[in-house]
Amino acid sequence: MKKIDVFNHIWPKSFHQALIAHVGETTDITRRSEAVPMMTDLDRRFEVMDLFGDDYCQILSLASPPFEKYADPVKSLELARIASDGMADLCDRYPDRFPGFIGTAVMNNPDAVVDEARRNIEELGACGMQIFSNVGGKPLDLPEFEPFFDYMASTGKAVWLHPSRGANFPDYLTETRSEYEIWWTFGWPYETSAAMARMVFSGLFDKFPGLKVITHHAGGMIPFFEGRVGPGWDQMGARTTDRDLQQVLRDLKRPHLEYFKEFYADTASFGSTKAIEHAIDFFGEDRVMFASDAPFDPEKGPMYIRETIRILDTLDISDEVRRKVYQDNAVKLLGLTL
Repeated sequence: MKKIDVFNHIWPKSFHQALIAHVGETTDITRRSEAVPMMTDLDRRFEVMDLFGDDYCQILSLASPPFEKYADPVKSLELARIASDGMADLCDRYPDRFPGFIGTAVMNNPDAVVDEARRNIEELGACGMQIFSNVGGKPLDLPEFEPFFDYMASTGKAVWLHPSRGANFPDYLTETRSEYEIWWTFGWPYETSAAMARMVFSGLFDKFPGLKVITHHAGGMIPFFEGRVGPGWDQMGARTTDRDLQQVLRDLKRPHLEYFKEFYADTASFGSTKAIEHAIDFFGEDRVMFASDAPFDPEKGPMYIRETIRILDTLDISDEVRRKVYQDNAVKLLGLTL
């Protein structure tokens, strides 16, 4: 049985060099990414991967932050192309270690985003495309992003949803920044959940049937808050008097909770057994996939991989479900050949 890590991160050498040439030096979360040896040092990545045997492999994706944090639309496209070419090359050279990669959509360049997604999927062989939970503060359900979702739905390839939020998003209206990195600890799960809600209630899945979205970090807050998401939102509009929000529910073709359950989720939960259990219970055994979020952990790579594997190996699930989470769900969704 393979252990296919579907959401971990890398900066190919060519992309890292182009990024530094552009920004000069990294700061904040970009520096955090650069400071992890496994992110840019391929030999170190292989050393870590070897700890988990020949059956462990990775689907490559870029690390946070999104392009718009440090580049304009034109430069974003250039960097995205370099990154995808670099990941595709790694997959070609090391197919047993890297059976696939995920391109990163240039959502801040709507004129180019579909063509670049098409290049990734149809020319480079990408398993899908990564997006972030907002685009420079814009929600994902704006009309300008619909052509991207339309294209992705037509391909049958998945969209990987990664949260994005920074310290400039305050926790209180009277302040100008988030303190104590609350923007990351609680802000990122909220970002994921808010993006999922906007996609559901805007009717995005009705407009583009077949759209597949993988949510990072075990689906954010959604599985834990199933009661508020389901019965709680059945009462949408009861708390709002200036518009008819019940019409939102009437416009959906199905009960809203059904849409939330059709997202996919990964197991990247920083060692939380309960988060993984909630994800499997909520999304179902066919919609959860193994992921570690490597190399972001205190031991610069191995710990979160080790802890996630330990949890999955000891979780009270059948061997059939374990195999689905480790391998079968990814093979089916990503179209992998092992």
